[in-house]
Amino acid sequence: MNTKKIYDVVVVGGGAAGMTAAIFAAERGAGVLLLEHMEQIGKKILVTGNGKCNYTNRMQEVSHYRGDEPAFVMSAFAQFGLEQTLAFFEELGIYPKEKNGYFYPASEQASSVLEVMKMRLQRLGVTIHCGVGIRSIEKTDGSFCFDTKSGCYFGKNCILATGGYAAKKTGSDGSGFIYAKKFGHHLSEPVPALVQLVAKPPFEKEMAGVRTAANVKLFADGVLLHQDTGEVQLTDYGISGIPVFQVSRFAAKALAAGKEVCAYLDFFPTADETALTRILKNRFYQSGIGKSAKEALVGLFADKLSGVFLKRSQIAWDMPAERVTDAQLAELNLKIRQFEVKIARTNKFDAAQVTAGGILTKELNDKSMESRLVPGLFFAGEMIDIDGECGGYNLQWAWSSGAVAGCAAAERAGKECKKR
Repeated sequence: MNTKKIYDVVVVGGGAAGMTAAIFAAERGAGVLLLEHMEQIGKKILVTGNGKCNYTNRMQEVSHYRGDEPAFVMSAFAQFGLEQTLAFFEELGIYPKEKNGYFYPASEQASSVLEVMKMRLQRLGVTIHCGVGIRSIEKTDGSFCFDTKSGCYFGKNCILATGGYAAKKTGSDGSGFIYAKKFGHHLSEPVPALVQLVAKPPFEKEMAGVRTAANVKLFADGVLLHQDTGEVQLTDYGISGIPVFQVSRFAAKALAAGKEVCAYLDFFPTADETALTRILKNRFYQSGIGKSAKEALVGLFADKLSGVFLKRSQIAWDMPAERVTDAQLAELNLKIRQFEVKIARTNKFDAAQVTAGGILTKELNDKSMESRLVPGLFFAGEMIDIDGECGGYNLQWAWSSGAVAGCAAAERAGKECKKR
């Protein structure tokens, strides 16, 4: 190894943001080294979108992003947003397939996205070293020294794109935060996001396996934080599904702050309370004659759910439907529309799709992703205190922040920065 070689840009982390940063820096003439501690780059891309890689979304309003300062994303998107992303990947060979505003590669294979990026890195001559364990990163005499188990590397500029803590098996172990802290940076506490919620006991495990449409409202200390509607999955430990994922980062942040967190599920989100009252009265008092209370709910809800609704309403399942009182029916309506789930915690980072929290955005230049504390130090992707909803938003942030950081680092190294 030639330890005296100084690269224009050293990118730490070979995920979506790191690869994009390396490509953009190299395209602008920079000599780029990409360091990855896993045995291969891009492992997390392979599991995105259930292996189909939902790589962006047509709806890109700031409301789809989270963090202490969500609007931080707008400058990066102005430079490299949706249209530039689609054009970039088409140039690499990815023909887009759009489904309700969600973009996938036409092959519907995440491996296609990874392969075209690897081909571009190779064509640009980016030096890639995998299986590199970094001991420390220091800046001395105007350049960065990367002390690794296999020797030292040097770079004029450093882009940290190591991801957060989510999905550790793909390489995200939080190590980048350690390096950032040593450079004086501060964090918004990282917590799991896009993750399942674990219920406090008692929680009816007999509902496990049910998938059904529901609205999920999340409260902390009695204050509504967020809500979403879609298919909810009930498990033996709590709740899952896209709507739960969408509210989970708010639950994680509130739990970390020591607040009481509760989710209320509406299992009849398509109609108002009056409509459900009419339906229940018809089923119990008219068409319910000769049926049990549980039989009166057959065809309206999954049997597992019906049993729990009746139990929470203190209605015996075998009670004749026509003998259920108006007061009991009102309570049943309430349990269906405001099904309480007290939240103990989120599932762990290993089950999370993304990290909420990270490097404080106020410590970064939003136009370049460069540190305001250390010249020549840049950040990209999940390390920054920005996280998105399900639907390609976290990958869009990875592409955008990576592109901006790569271009800015190359420009700082004295290379020509062309606008894509």
